[in-house]
Amino acid sequence: MIDPAFVAPLQDVLFVARLGTVAAAARHLHKTPSAVSQQIRRVESHFGIQIFERRGRGVALTPQGEAAMGAVNRLFDEADAVFGALAMLAKTPTTVLRVAASDYLGRRLLLPVLRRLLRQGIPLRFEITTAHSAASRRAVETGEADLAVVTATDGDPARDGLREVTLCEQGFYWVAPRIAGRSRGLVQRLGAEPLLRLSPQSEGRRVLDAYLQGQAIRPTSTIDVPSVILMLSYVRAGLGIGLAPALALGNLGGRVVVERARIAPRRVKLVTRTSWRPGEVATRLLQVIATEAARA
Repeated sequence: MIDPAFVAPLQDVLFVARLGTVAAAARHLHKTPSAVSQQIRRVESHFGIQIFERRGRGVALTPQGEAAMGAVNRLFDEADAVFGALAMLAKTPTTVLRVAASDYLGRRLLLPVLRRLLRQGIPLRFEITTAHSAASRRAVETGEADLAVVTATDGDPARDGLREVTLCEQGFYWVAPRIAGRSRGLVQRLGAEPLLRLSPQSEGRRVLDAYLQGQAIRPTSTIDVPSVILMLSYVRAGLGIGLAPALALGNLGGRVVVERARIAPRRVKLVTRTSWRPGEVATRLLQVIATEAARA
């Protein structure tokens, strides 16, 4: 039986899980940290579980908390669906979508779609978070985002509570500055020139590290960058070799050499929670993203 008295405390739990600290959740909810902490203790005491544990300056979900968050997200997804249905009774309902994607996937797949819908006057507001694929998927899982566009490795285990739809596949390409008089392939240049690498948590870094290990290549110098777009900026400026996904490549100019990498393609997927109920506008957005990905 639902006890309405626990809806507000569960919302506090949800925002602490999303934001990582009691203080950040309190600011978002316009409460004091002590009030939020009290609500968390109330939920833990009532259900007899420990949801959070201290982690540095913040908190992290315990295994019990991880298991509970799926149900908490479903509760508020259903609540959002109810509010959305009631809003549809108004003349001008507005849909708010929270989207997570890496920089290049956002630029290549999301921006054209959002521009098109806004030009058509679709009542849509959006909040876009730029993050690598693992963090984007995690944002959907915890309820920080409604949907994410990610790059995935075949064979990755399916996550409970998530729905993943393949949009397209993309290969990988080596990119490097064009050097006059140098005709060697880019793979042969890997051991002698600076190597541009993405963050260790990203799918692109996983792909790169696996290739280097398999080929027994050890770079002499490395430059770590947080995004694919910044990686390409380094290359256009004349420094470094990088491994870029196909959807990131556009008009790089004549001073950049591009060479197909012998690496298996990866799938680009649209990730949502199974409990999320997209309304008419969100459903249309998902359809247009799928069309844009197929064209790309």
